[in-house]
Amino acid sequence: MNKTILDQIGNTPLVKSMVLNTNPNVSLYFKLEGDNPGGSVKDRAAYYMIKNALDAGEIDESSKLIEATSGNTGIALAMIAGLFKLDIELVMPETATKERVQTMEAYGAKVTLHPDGIEGARDYAMAKVDHENYYSFNQFANDNNWKAHYNTTGPEIWRDTKGSITHFVSSMGTTGTIMGTSTFLKEQNTEVQIVGVQPTDGSKIPGIRKWPEAYLPKIYNPKKVDRILEVSRDEAMAMTRRLAKEEGIFGGMSSGGATAAALKLANELDSGIIVSIICDRGDRYLSSDLFK
Repeated sequence: MNKTILDQIGNTPLVKSMVLNTNPNVSLYFKLEGDNPGGSVKDRAAYYMIKNALDAGEIDESSKLIEATSGNTGIALAMIAGLFKLDIELVMPETATKERVQTMEAYGAKVTLHPDGIEGARDYAMAKVDHENYYSFNQFANDNNWKAHYNTTGPEIWRDTKGSITHFVSSMGTTGTIMGTSTFLKEQNTEVQIVGVQPTDGSKIPGIRKWPEAYLPKIYNPKKVDRILEVSRDEAMAMTRRLAKEEGIFGGMSSGGATAAALKLANELDSGIIVSIICDRGDRYLSSDLFK
């Protein structure tokens, strides 16, 4: 009975769609990452990045840490940094919901809001690294981001589907989730199809990105994604609301986007077992227009 909060990261539930999937020959499962203690899939990567940096002697309690984030990674880093008595500054777009800001501050982090979106936040953080002796985990280029999912998310999905998964669907942001899970699942069965989700041109969906070439995550390998499906902001919002009302799954907009893509996929298959990631919980979006 010596478990800590860190032991509660991972082993999240996998639940079957009861309403939204209407293809009787396809099973659609949702992996509920909001059940992590920090409320999102990013707990996995944050723990791996912090623990490995500490073990490697790259950081200690005297380090000045900084990270650019659209939200969930920041919350996870704030929670885990606090446990290890590390000071961290988190840089977010100024459009971030107040729930995210307040959650990070509750965990003890300093929050800086940037007017130029996530790209501006990334530039700001890296300038502090280059000129002010800060340390950044740089989740976009940190192999421990995707390795967290190679070591946990992928094996959990394989175990809980008893090796029968045929398709994996994930929103793409830093791409850590899809890279690590893809690597593991393809090692078990090369026939498993990996489907990434991106926004349509002009759509802004928190947690899902189509990066400009200069900002493309260095951990991203397009060979590990078999297919990319695009969803609009309206599709993602509508599906997020349906997830809550019809499936009892309260997630954020990136989860709605992934679900919309997973249902498109389900409707075109003759048979299959699909697993889609529900990235986080909906309560950190209540001050936005997502559920209005």
